[in-house]
Amino acid sequence: MKPPSPSRADFHREHQARATAEAERLLAERERLQGRWLSWVAAELYAMSPPAFANMVRRELERLAG
Repeated sequence: MKPPSPSRADFHREHQARATAEAERLLAERERLQGRWLSWVAAELYAMSPPAFANMVRRELERLAG
């Protein structure tokens, strides 16, 4: 039998620090990549798994870049 999946709040708590670190990593490349940055970030986010984690990174990226 499959163990129960963590709640959304548990998932968020467990992965928040990693999502923030990933967003900071993506932002750090903005100046170097300049015009290519947006498409590069989109590809990086698309490759992240699970999708809930990619969404967390995207939200952190928006918050940090804001």
